[in-house]
Amino acid sequence: MTHSEIRQKFLDFFVKRGHVVVPSSSLLPDDPSVLFTTAGMQQFKPYYTQPELAPSKNVVSIQKCIRTSDIDEVGDESHLTFFEMLGNFSFGGYFKKEAIAYAYEFITKEMGLEIDYVSVFGGEGDVPTDKESEEIWKSIDENIEVRKSGRADNFWGPTGDEGPCGPTTEIYVDGLEVWNIVFNQYYQQKDTKLELIKIPGIDTGMGLERLAMVSQKKSTIFETDLFTPITQALSSLGTREQRVIADHARACAFLIADGVQPSNKDQGYVLRRLLRRLMLPLGAVHKSIIEPFQIIVDHYNEFYPNLDKKTIIGVVQEEENRFSKTVTQGLKEIDKLKDINASAAFRLYESFGLPYEVIKDIAKEKAANLNRKDFDEEFKKHQEKSRAGAEKKFGGHGLLLDTGELRAANEEELKKVTRLHTATHLLQAALRKVLGDQVTQAGSDITAERLRFDFSFTRKMTDEEVTKIEQLVNEVIEQDLLVTKVTLPQDEAKKTGALHFFKIKYPEKVDVYSVGNFSKEFCGGPHVERTGVIGKLKITKEEAVSAGVRRIRATVE
Repeated sequence: MTHSEIRQKFLDFFVKRGHVVVPSSSLLPDDPSVLFTTAGMQQFKPYYTQPELAPSKNVVSIQKCIRTSDIDEVGDESHLTFFEMLGNFSFGGYFKKEAIAYAYEFITKEMGLEIDYVSVFGGEGDVPTDKESEEIWKSIDENIEVRKSGRADNFWGPTGDEGPCGPTTEIYVDGLEVWNIVFNQYYQQKDTKLELIKIPGIDTGMGLERLAMVSQKKSTIFETDLFTPITQALSSLGTREQRVIADHARACAFLIADGVQPSNKDQGYVLRRLLRRLMLPLGAVHKSIIEPFQIIVDHYNEFYPNLDKKTIIGVVQEEENRFSKTVTQGLKEIDKLKDINASAAFRLYESFGLPYEVIKDIAKEKAANLNRKDFDEEFKKHQEKSRAGAEKKFGGHGLLLDTGELRAANEEELKKVTRLHTATHLLQAALRKVLGDQVTQAGSDITAERLRFDFSFTRKMTDEEVTKIEQLVNEVIEQDLLVTKVTLPQDEAKKTGALHFFKIKYPEKVDVYSVGNFSKEFCGGPHVERTGVIGKLKITKEEAVSAGVRRIRATVE
């Protein structure tokens, strides 16, 4: 059974049983406490405490996921950074009896697989043994083996700092855990205290890669048809290199498709780290770094149509060029060093963008005593120094307004930055209309003299595009449109389609500013009342900031 057939069979099975199909959410979650979407249930977290918000009591999804904790292990027979999670979920529609019965039927009858054994929660601390699940399994198959484990193995969640969680039951096939069924009976507070949820729910996760492995009778996930088109194209490389590239290229392609650009922080840092790890072996012996990405887009585009080949390849090629220069410069610096400790490694990263793995690979002898823990500690120390420096720079200097994005020293400057701030909203809307919805804000800085707006885009803008964007903004300004504000619960605000940062932690209620039908964004203000007040926008410069990020500077007159 091919991976495409498995996906469709899973969806069809649960649709026939009253589930609504929900598309995969972005790899960039709304939850600011986590860097990536790591599980199928993340987009559904609010529904466990507020079931009335759910599109249906019972839903099914195939969720693309990224987990970064295993990056260093990728290359063995089982570890991945990118994977797809098949899941069925219920928010008060059904509970343990139905969830276990569905899983048993799908595995044994639909997939024709034999279950080795199942596990249930054996109790720990104040949380009792899940006797009910054991009894349900025995009622379905009296000969099935039921094993019991503690909290480390059979209790899941929450994702992030707090959220739904509960005991689990796991299904093992051919010695491999293929399906984890979570009974969300509890809500864990930030202080780790557990409280019973009024309406318990179901959250299940089954890795497509593992299910394909057992159903296709393969000894590793990399022998399944999810990977073989990629690994076969890399036959000149060793097995470990093939696996690293196949995994990392999949992760990078999906991250880029969801709007992530290589950078030195947050999600962009992970993307850069993955790209550069796969570039080393490819650059040494392979004819083209592009080939694995072309294969991935062709392989997955039917199910994930947002995988745009031109965009993905553009980002990869630009980062490859940047990395080539970086390695050349970094090697010269490495030659000057006798040995490379954590401090030296961080300087190489900070100055030349060489990730930890790359330093270990190209300077094996000099970096023999370098370890990940020490490098991460250096990274953390640098972040703390940067924060302290920012507080010293912007704190306590008598500014009338200092939001980190807007700064004004007096009432006159406040009026000017308010005009520029509203103009920035119009600028982003115009960029998306001219260049496409892949444009997302990557940063903003506004003073009384000018606005500076950073956005994701893979190439230099043409003169015609710059002129068109400037004209669009000024047309809206000339129309003297009313700027309106509504305050909404965060979930409701998102449903309006208002633009917002995925990584920002917004309050429970947010302000949504709209300019006619032209622009709509989450924002804390301040704004002008009508666009005519802004004056006239003049774009003074368009330039590159980093790989895949452009910057516009503009003034208003």
